[in-house]
Amino acid sequence: MRYVELRRHTDNEGDELTGQGVADAEAIGREGLQPPYAALVSSGAARATQMVTILRHAAGQDDCPISEVTGLRSSVEDRWRSAAKAAGKGATVEQLREVDPDLVEHEERLIGTVLRGVVESLPEGGRALVVGHSPTNEAAVSGLTGETVELLGKGAGVLLIEDGGKFTIGPL
Repeated sequence: MRYVELRRHTDNEGDELTGQGVADAEAIGREGLQPPYAALVSSGAARATQMVTILRHAAGQDDCPISEVTGLRSSVEDRWRSAAKAAGKGATVEQLREVDPDLVEHEERLIGTVLRGVVESLPEGGRALVVGHSPTNEAAVSGLTGETVELLGKGAGVLLIEDGGKFTIGPL
């Protein structure tokens, strides 16, 4: 079995965490981590890398490199924003699918495949901490598991469990 703690970055302004976002990431580091991690992964956005850096320190793994896996970020963020605006504030992936089914299907497959690659790079029993974005985290989870998860609040996450190539969702 292999595990991925998939989290959404905390509060941000532009591509940096706000003071509250930093404080919230530090609180997650004190209370919500399950180290050791075989991999620490950011989507490549500065706000995600900033959060992973805070969590890495909290986990006592300052010597562990952070991988930036830009494929965990959508290349069509404006299209996601348009779909979200049309679906309404707080829309789930399923509601976004109703607005733009091709977008959601494509991103589930694409980002889900990238996330699968992160999992497959882990040793047996290994655990990764991955920080990305919403709703693309949720699309990746749906692409891997076939299950829909609620939109992740800032700093929230899910645990993906891979066992023999099959994925399930567990609580963090």
